[in-house]
Amino acid sequence: MRKQLIESAAFEVATQVRAVEDAIEEALAEIAELQGRMIRARATFGIATATGHEAFEQLAKATNSLVKARGGVANCHISLRETTQFVPGLRTVGFGDMQECPKTAQANLRIVA
Repeated sequence: MRKQLIESAAFEVATQVRAVEDAIEEALAEIAELQGRMIRARATFGIATATGHEAFEQLAKATNSLVKARGGVANCHISLRETTQFVPGLRTVGFGDMQECPKTAQANLRIVA
């Protein structure tokens, strides 16, 4: 029972970490699209580049902050992966040549301590 609770909690954390990573990347993609639309709109309007430049700078700052957040979450992910070696029930013990299992494997087998 305890093992299942540990595995369930770890799965929930892992799933949420991936969701956060995906959300940040989606936001970065949306910002990139917005930047492109802003540039095309300025050209369509036929106005000077300086017009609306402050908004473009603010968007660039937001992009930079998201890039930093992306790195922070990636480092969090790495740290969490390393932490599993200290949690009873999550430690993975490998045997053999330690290569990844082929994608066509029928079962996800591993030995845990």
